[in-house]
Amino acid sequence: MDSHKNTFIQEARKQQIIAATITTLDDIGYVKASLAQIAKRATISTALISYHFADRQDLIDQSLQALLEQSATFILTKTYAADDPATQLANFIEASIAYQATHPKENAALLEIIFNARTAEDVPYYKISDDGEDPLLKALCKILEDGKEQGTFTVDSVQVMAKVIQGAIGEYMLIGGPISVEAEEYSQEVIKIMWTAMKVEGHKNA
Repeated sequence: MDSHKNTFIQEARKQQIIAATITTLDDIGYVKASLAQIAKRATISTALISYHFADRQDLIDQSLQALLEQSATFILTKTYAADDPATQLANFIEASIAYQATHPKENAALLEIIFNARTAEDVPYYKISDDGEDPLLKALCKILEDGKEQGTFTVDSVQVMAKVIQGAIGEYMLIGGPISVEAEEYSQEVIKIMWTAMKVEGHKNA
């Protein structure tokens, strides 16, 4: 019983530290996000962080994994609320953009890591291809493949179309300044563009 309790407490502490890391990245950016700054926001000591994580890089990597898993769970849960490929794709686009609109802190932290962190070989994270491990890309490709097989989507290259859709989704994160578009309006426009590109007819978003 005690071992289970201790495991639960340790996991809760790790999640607390990861949450503080995300807040720190959003507040002051990757470069200034030291263990001391993270510990301050978690209201714990840096020694306690070191107990749960090998070093700053380990903490950053686990925070990145947590961010990716959180967004994937949010998006895929809504995506698979439908059975047909057209509705799944519409749900995927809507959920992806809604997540960005409702999780600005997490998005900021994610960008800080991707564009500033480097591997042990000094390779920037944004240059690392993880297409084979990306659950969202896998799901998107499967939806497009199913739609193509069923005759719902007209698409020559599933991989290319998936990248186009991901690019359109990712652009929402960069909208700002004099141009301001609500998430729902943006997602509906993206869906209409994709329906036109893939000659989708008879769908509520078409």
